[in-house]
Amino acid sequence: MPEMQFNIDACLVDEVSIATETSLLPKISEFSRIAPDVTLGQGVRVFSFVNLYGCSIGDNSKIGTFVEIQKNAEIGRNVKISSHTFICEGVQIEDDVFIGHNVSFINDKYPRATSVSGELQTEADWQVVRTIVKRGASIGTSCTILCGVTIGEFAIVGAGSVVTRDVPSNTIVAGNPAHTLRKIEDK
Repeated sequence: MPEMQFNIDACLVDEVSIATETSLLPKISEFSRIAPDVTLGQGVRVFSFVNLYGCSIGDNSKIGTFVEIQKNAEIGRNVKISSHTFICEGVQIEDDVFIGHNVSFINDKYPRATSVSGELQTEADWQVVRTIVKRGASIGTSCTILCGVTIGEFAIVGAGSVVTRDVPSNTIVAGNPAHTLRKIEDK
């Protein structure tokens, strides 16, 4: 993805403009926080109250209201991330993926507030476990995606599911824990 240098003030628009304009420059609501280390592709749309830092977002992707995307997360091209979603460090989302409202990704298998010595944990006290969402997958509203899983190409995760293991390509899963409902014959 080509890195893009731009004047953030030139990209600030209201949500009506974001929804109607087709410029290749990113469209960013004035009420979003975007750190200088974020890489945005062409035509990215960022709505209000979004927090982005240390991540990359591919061309023509849309980031809904109240979304946080942490450092070292990678978002592909033509991705739609709906409101109230949390994408933590170590998550890779490939091209053409749909993420529903209120989806949470997890990046630590055994989260703790403090270390063995009783001090608040730092980055040195745990390791990020990566998660991959493959091209064309769709994740429904209010899903929780545990770390270390891969959601396959064109897979569908039903609303409210908790994904605890890999989801094969072209498969529909749902439930807690998510289990296979059926294969998708036609994409």
